[in-house]
Amino acid sequence: MTKQTILGRVTQLAKANINALLDQAEDPQKMLDQLIRDYTANISEAEQAVAATIGNLRLMEQDHREDVDAAREWGDKALAASRKADELRAAGSAAGADTFDNLAKVALGRQLQSEKEAKTAEPTIAAQTEVVDKLKSGLDQMKNKLTELKSKRDELVARAKSAQAQNQMMDSVKNINVLDPTSELSRFEDKVRREEAKAMGKQELAASSLDAQFERLDSLGDSAEIEARLAALKTAS
Repeated sequence: MTKQTILGRVTQLAKANINALLDQAEDPQKMLDQLIRDYTANISEAEQAVAATIGNLRLMEQDHREDVDAAREWGDKALAASRKADELRAAGSAAGADTFDNLAKVALGRQLQSEKEAKTAEPTIAAQTEVVDKLKSGLDQMKNKLTELKSKRDELVARAKSAQAQNQMMDSVKNINVLDPTSELSRFEDKVRREEAKAMGKQELAASSLDAQFERLDSLGDSAEIEARLAALKTAS
């Protein structure tokens, strides 16, 4: 997988509109499950590719530092050789001075070569650094998107379960018809009414029996009163 392919894939997935995808899906939960699997696989693949890209960048940076260090070291050697040549020339040793001047030139050539290599690598390092930054950012967005997908999936599953429970409850309630004489509730109500009627019948029966007793008691009272009045009449005569 090339860097451009990685960057394109990461950017495309990171910008995916989950809500729009859900609106188009026949089975949103299945689609979310598939998206989660795809994102997880792509994140794993992207992490490996980004790690390799970062590794290559670090190698280029290391080579660049080595070129910069080499240029400085060759510059130091050129300076040392030039000073030695000056000392020998001052001492009258022209041949020795020329030898060290030649060494200084060789060192300066190496310094120039190292500087060119370092300078040539700098634009590539800058471009690679920009790519790595974009890849890291895209990878972070993909991970955030994966978290969003999982949250959406959990929310959708919870809503589906709630809807299923509500439907089951409504189906159960629908099956209970209080106006249906064959329903359990109707039969129970009828039984209660019969028991209530029986109790009222017993109360009425008990009341009629009590009234009869009081009527007999009143009848006895009248007879006693009559006997008392008759005795009074006899006494008066």
